[in-house]
Amino acid sequence: MNKDELKKRLTPIQFYVTQENGTERPFQNEFWNHHEKGLYVDIVSGEPLFSSEDKFDSDCGWPSFAKAIKPLTTKMDRTYGMIRTEVRSKEADSHLGHLFNDGPRELGGYRYCINSASLRFIKVEDLEKEGYQEYLSLFKK
Repeated sequence: MNKDELKKRLTPIQFYVTQENGTERPFQNEFWNHHEKGLYVDIVSGEPLFSSEDKFDSDCGWPSFAKAIKPLTTKMDRTYGMIRTEVRSKEADSHLGHLFNDGPRELGGYRYCINSASLRFIKVEDLEKEGYQEYLSLFKK
């Protein structure tokens, strides 16, 4: 999908975050304090990214996950005078957020700090109808 089509389909903040490597405001985004069970997918491609089972409260103001469902693309990010690891989706190359090594040790020590604007949430009960039935096993414990 080209940039003009994406600009029509996405909200301004979704486009800014995913296509222009933007960052939304902390504590003022859709999923930072979201606790429903389900799957978080790339807003652009629908690629499965994170399970609510791996989400934790890091008190940083953005959704935080201990791990991704499948490996994501990472890049060195040297913007704003910092050295960080940027996280991007594999299929659409959407900018998602950043990966840090300050997550809970008991969950593996990583924190995927992700912009809500890069995500679409699918409730567990809607996974099958949305075509994500293969991920139902993530929630049967």
